[in-house]
This record gives sequence, structure tokens and C-alpha cells, in this order.
Amino acid sequence: MTKTRPLFIAIATATFIALLPSASLARGSERGSVKATINGAHISIDYGRAALRGRNMLKQTQPGQLWRIGANAPATLESDKDLNFGGTIVPKGKHVLAARLVSPGNWTLVFSGGSPGPRKPKVKLAEVPLTLQETSDSTELVTIQLTDKGGTGALEIVWGKMHLSTSFKPA
Repeated sequence: MTKTRPLFIAIATATFIALLPSASLARGSERGSVKATINGAHISIDYGRAALRGRNMLKQTQPGQLWRIGANAPATLESDKDLNFGGTIVPKGKHVLAARLVSPGNWTLVFSGGSPGPRKPKVKLAEVPLTLQETSDSTELVTIQLTDKGGTGALEIVWGKMHLSTSFKPA
């Protein structure tokens, strides 16, 4: 009987560890990532795929409020070259991404060095305008897309009926 107890504990522990990732997925907080090469700049974004679960993101956010994009660990953008967002230069490196609702229908993308707090980034590096389009279809999980459109990068954030986008070029 005493020889079977360690075996039982080992099996129970292995089962518990194996089930942890599926518990994370059930909450809709798996990680997403996108990569693109735009005019020689290698860019990647890592983010948590937060789930709506019946919430309305557009009505939940108040003007002036900062939204830490995604779930769990903050979304990050990493680039091996400086990026130019309509005249605003974001230096190469790894930066935390957040979005700010400036006023109804008016959003910005905030780049910071460090995890943002509930209301403001720790070290804001840059803030660039985003274009908002409301869609008829709803997207349950936060989705970020990064694409090359003829040498110009397109960054898109989709969640619920909200579609935020901006464009950039390597500096």
C-alpha cells in the first residue's frame, strides 16, 4: 500500500500540471502573436487574447481611460528598426502597447517602456492616432494583425465591434 501512494501522488501531480494550460484557454486568455517584415524591419507583437464574454468594449471605456490591450501580461511590440507613425518616431526595441480613448470615437495607440498602470503608462515613449471603424460583426477574442501593404505597415486591433488601425513605415 505504501508503494502505491508515491505513484498516485506522481500521477495526480502530472494530471494537474497537464490541465493548467486548458484552464487558461477556458478563460479566453491564450496568447496571440504576429510577425511581419516591412521594408527590412522585423516586427513582432505578442498579446493576450481577452474574451468579451457579453461585454461591450466601446461602451465600457470612458474618455481619457487607458486600455491595456489584451489579457494577463501586457501586449508588446518589438522591432529591430525605428518606426515612423505619421511623423512620430517609435524607437527600435521592445515596448508595451496600450490604447487610450481620447474622446468618443477618437483613440490613440500608446507605446511605453514598462507595464502600464490602470490609468497611465509608466514611461510613455510615443502616442499615435488610431482610426476607429465600428463593424457589424463582433469578434469575441482580441485579435491583432500586422501586415505589409506595399512597404507600409498596417497595425490593426479588433475586438467586439471595434476595429482600430494605424499605418507606419520603418524610419
